[in-house]
Amino acid sequence: MLIGLVGKPSVGKSTFFKAATLAEVDIASYPFTTIKANHGVGYVKVDCIDKEFGVQCNPNHGFCINHKRFVPIDIMDVAGLVPGASEGKGLGNQFLDDLRQADCFIQVIDITGSCNEKGELLSEGEMQDPYLDIKFLEDELNLWYYNIFMKVWSSFSKKVEQEKSKFSEAVANQFSGLKVNEDQVKKVLLNVNLNEKYSSWTNEEIMKFVSALRKISKPMIIACNKVDSKNGFENYKKLKEEHPDLNLVPCSADSELALRQAAKAGMIEYIPGETDFKVIKELNEKQLGALNKIKENVLTKFETGTGVQEILNHAIFDLLGYLAIFPGSANKLGDSKGNILPDCFLLPPGSTALDFAFFLHTDFGKNFIKAINAKTKMALGKDYKLQNRDSLEIITR
Repeated sequence: MLIGLVGKPSVGKSTFFKAATLAEVDIASYPFTTIKANHGVGYVKVDCIDKEFGVQCNPNHGFCINHKRFVPIDIMDVAGLVPGASEGKGLGNQFLDDLRQADCFIQVIDITGSCNEKGELLSEGEMQDPYLDIKFLEDELNLWYYNIFMKVWSSFSKKVEQEKSKFSEAVANQFSGLKVNEDQVKKVLLNVNLNEKYSSWTNEEIMKFVSALRKISKPMIIACNKVDSKNGFENYKKLKEEHPDLNLVPCSADSELALRQAAKAGMIEYIPGETDFKVIKELNEKQLGALNKIKENVLTKFETGTGVQEILNHAIFDLLGYLAIFPGSANKLGDSKGNILPDCFLLPPGSTALDFAFFLHTDFGKNFIKAINAKTKMALGKDYKLQNRDSLEIITR
């Protein structure tokens, strides 16, 4: 799956991206630092099952720290979005084209409200309501879907009615480039009260439909970045109180980047997402002061730590509902090279034991007999619904 980082320019998207991936990207406080989309590998954190078996895992992909397994995911940081992007303003056309394949969005906002809608720094004493950033981006994304739909709507709606085609299937085909599926269309039709005569829909009804479709097909979490800066925490609390329906997480991408770089340099022991770290190297006064400031203003203040790891986990496991599944058996946890629990895969919600078999290899799926739960040693049929952190062995004929 692919996570898209979205937001207006100069809110800290590139800093969030670098903190999540430690990739070398340009970071600057001026609009459109990111011209081409940056692609990188981030990680979601899972409690590793190795502890339950009394062993230490050796991952083929990702890594494990103190029995916390970090599983790789794809992240994309795109050019900043400005009002009018759906009409091509700023880098709008490129931005929206880059986002087609994203499964969900993380919107990064500057919760301090220190820059305008174009990402330009405001004068001292001026402040923009952070909610305006959220609102304009939702409007632009909805208009993006709307414009795509309206290009074909007149002939499309009439053809569906004349041929008595399945509307949900036809819409899914029309939006296939945006990774919209038929089940999502069906859910929207169930939840949104609209006229069953599609060709008679007004522009308002079409917008209502595509907005709901955008929301379900590209779910979004909001990273309230710079929460540790001036006005940040106050604005976050106000936003949360006034808009309880929004998916908000306090965030300090700068702090996370500093901690990960310090850990990479061997200065501290730090597990991403934790609310503490351990100094393991003699540091100068400036370095120690900077780290203690992060601990005081961020780590001890928020249950989610810097917020970066929490946001990635929330996007994958809550918004998208993915499941972390470990191949293995109760009798043999290692591969042919002796690596213990070398793999952990992310599978979509609703996946079955048979789906997992096909995921591992087509032949495993075709020759499936049963699965064995490595924890309980119970035999499982092909229709068994996978649970997060399951460990299964696939038995084939």
